[in-house]
Amino acid sequence: MDVLSQAVLGSSLSQSFVKDKSKQLTALLVGALAGMAPDLDVLISSSNDPLLFLEFHRQFTHALIFIPFGALVCALVIYPIIKKKLTFLQAYLFSFLGYATHGLLDACTSYGTQLLWPFSDQRVSWSVVSIVDPLFTIPVLVGVLLAVYRKKRLIAQVTFTYAVVFLGLGMIQKQRAEDALYTLVQQRGHQVERIHVKPSFANRHVWKLIYEHDGSYYVDAVKLLWQSKIIPGTSIKKLNVSHDFPWLSENSQQAKDIKRFRWFSDDFLAISLKDSNVILDVRYSLLPNQIKLMWGIKLNQNKAEDEHVDYFTNTKLNGQDRNKFIELLF
Repeated sequence: MDVLSQAVLGSSLSQSFVKDKSKQLTALLVGALAGMAPDLDVLISSSNDPLLFLEFHRQFTHALIFIPFGALVCALVIYPIIKKKLTFLQAYLFSFLGYATHGLLDACTSYGTQLLWPFSDQRVSWSVVSIVDPLFTIPVLVGVLLAVYRKKRLIAQVTFTYAVVFLGLGMIQKQRAEDALYTLVQQRGHQVERIHVKPSFANRHVWKLIYEHDGSYYVDAVKLLWQSKIIPGTSIKKLNVSHDFPWLSENSQQAKDIKRFRWFSDDFLAISLKDSNVILDVRYSLLPNQIKLMWGIKLNQNKAEDEHVDYFTNTKLNGQDRNKFIELLF
């Protein structure tokens, strides 16, 4: 999730274990910093290999097995600054608690987190909350600040409980979204091969529905309030490398990069309708019932065998799409 969400969740858990009221603020700061620390993996990048960061973001720094080591690094960095307030053991405890929340919170989104690294490169994505969700972040932020102001760890404990319950209730919405998807598929007379459902940006009542049928991906949305309302979308042909890029050598770096991008996107890939050399990740779009490139890779027939693909993003929301999205929400 976003950096602020990671910070406040980490600090809510670290504050929950404070016994000395005078250390409440210090526990907040340590938990918040440790809660954000795993995302320093975004610094792992290469100007020659644009997909390198996709492999390392949410990898070892987010793995469950790395939590004790990541917490130790945080404690070693932070302790010299707060040694007058905490013992090293306390600094490590609060760092551990803050750091431990990060990977699990990221796994609640749809992006994918390698929780089981190095034993598995599976990208765990429970898809129960958007990468940004004000209904999650704002109450937790208010709770951790109130806990410091009132110097009561009970408030922090209630705040952390709220966060866990909020994420847990996302499973109910996800199940409702899946039920709506299967009902839609049945009405269309299609056969489902794979599905993917996820909440749209900054809310949890409008969900994106994706399913694969007969070599194509179908993308729709559903509004989940008291009743479910389908918002019809569109479809697109599934990527077929040999058909779409007959000139591409199997041993070329660009072919290898397609495999890397396929792993990252859980194989929800298609050719952009605007550029036949662009492969997009079907899972993401600014409007949940549309197929529109948010990030993708571009191939070039004139590149050498050892040259990488180009990677680019498109996250700009024009006024028309913004109005459509607001209309979907409200």
